Amino acid sequence: MRIRLVLAAVGTTAAAALVAVVPNLAHADDVHSTIIGGDTVASAPWSAQVLTNGRFTCSGTIIAPTWVLTARHCIQPNMSVRVGDVRLGSGTTATVVRSATRNDLALMNLAKPINTTFSKLASADPPVGATNEIFGWGMTCFSGCQPSPQLKTATVRVSGFTQDAFGGRAIASRRINGNAWKGDSGGPQYYNGLQVGVASTADGRSIQNYGSVPFNRAWIRATAGV
Repeated sequence: MRIRLVLAAVGTTAAAALVAVVPNLAHADDVHSTIIGGDTVASAPWSAQVLTNGRFTCSGTIIAPTWVLTARHCIQPNMSVRVGDVRLGSGTTATVVRSATRNDLALMNLAKPINTTFSKLASADPPVGATNEIFGWGMTCFSGCQPSPQLKTATVRVSGFTQDAFGGRAIASRRINGNAWKGDSGGPQYYNGLQVGVASTADGRSIQNYGSVPFNRAWIRATAGV
């Protein structure tokens, strides 16, 4: 059973969505707000806040001076980004002039170059059992929360491989000290300092599936040149 859940914009009708792939979900009061969980981040120059009509909708990463990587299901008209600041609403701004998509990954082309430290991309998926880090400004509890005012990170463990929201290869993982939820869409998953995934689907409690960067690596290189 696949249940589509609104993921990105709090208080908007953005199309971004997580697709829960677990049919027997726990009750909301089973969730501890302890991202959900994890810790705040002090510095992340590669981080990108994805905006629609000036409002935060998704997370992402900048991978080249004029290219931001996020989720395909985040793409809408009138988009822009804020780059390089962990505080929600801060950072260098740039308008998105066009986007390209493959599976549940999207590359957004910026109107101006941004000089910062870029996210480094992996060429191989992490092994099952590996400890990975996820990042995003998403809600910090299952319901009734706003996006986090500061970028958060959580540690997860790779449990296998599945499909993203559009049928591409995805990295499945389970929470160790936190998990992805609404607003984390498009945010990165890292293994050994390299970005291996882009947040696609989750159940808001333990499981998240990130579109595989290595699976789409040739397309990213052909489109963004990195």
